[in-house]
Amino acid sequence: MARLAGRRTLFAAPVLLVVTFGVFAIAAASPFDPVKAYAGTAALGADQETLDRLRANLGADQPFAERWWRWLTSALTGDLGQSSVMRQPVAQVIGERLVWSALLCAVAFAVAVLAGTLLGVLAARRPGSWLDRTVTSLAYALEAAPVFWIALLAIWLFALQLDVLPAGGLTDTASEQVGAGQVASHIVLPACVLAVSQLPWFTLYVRQGVGDALAEDPVRGARARGLDERTVLLGHALRSGLLPVLTLIGSRVPELITGALLVESVFSWPGIAAATVQAATAVDFPLLAALTTLATAAVLAGNLLADLLYGLFDPRVKLSEM
Repeated sequence: MARLAGRRTLFAAPVLLVVTFGVFAIAAASPFDPVKAYAGTAALGADQETLDRLRANLGADQPFAERWWRWLTSALTGDLGQSSVMRQPVAQVIGERLVWSALLCAVAFAVAVLAGTLLGVLAARRPGSWLDRTVTSLAYALEAAPVFWIALLAIWLFALQLDVLPAGGLTDTASEQVGAGQVASHIVLPACVLAVSQLPWFTLYVRQGVGDALAEDPVRGARARGLDERTVLLGHALRSGLLPVLTLIGSRVPELITGALLVESVFSWPGIAAATVQAATAVDFPLLAALTTLATAAVLAGNLLADLLYGLFDPRVKLSEM
């Protein structure tokens, strides 16, 4: 396990270097002017000399390769730079928002895995039944639905029509403190919407995996020995059928991050979505590079987690040989 993690870490280093360099290169080619974004409306009445001086203070007058190298060497020492759009250190911007994005993604991912496993098993028990057709059709329909459309529909139904859940934010409007109860009620809609966007993949994978496992010889042998259907399903078919889902965990991380950005924007969730949008439109090089590096590291960590889980739960795979 340590050997695999070490190799993946060595592989991740050049990937992160290339990604961060690409961020600076793309941002430099962007038509957005970081100086005008930083100055705001004050840039409309400023003369060119003032704008040039501000550009020099922000370091925007230097080649992007030089800006990237300066940011990289500082990041290796723990200094991620100063965000020009947030007027804060980048580490502080990320630290204040990352915990809420992580909470949203964790809750949504857990709900998607549990609900997808349950629906997939129920559908696989009786292939071709009305339940199987209903679950499969619903999964394909949700797979094609944009996550922001699902979010707006959820707000219209549960917040506006039924008035059972808050429409957005982290706490109530009049609240001055962040309480666990308010966070729990406000996270229901965004977490469920994000979970629904990931639900079809887990449902279809579990249905296919468990369905194939039920047709294998070991499961038929268990039935021939007189074991009840529940023991056969949970003790034999489910364990074998869930193995393909382990690889899905890593591959869904990029989609989960993208979906979380859209969900956070719709529900005004105080995560990194707003910071990402502002950093992109204002060409905030340090913040853009840090957020992109963080997202890339999350994808690489998800792939590593999937491989480790597969090696731990599949007896045919040895971690020492991976």
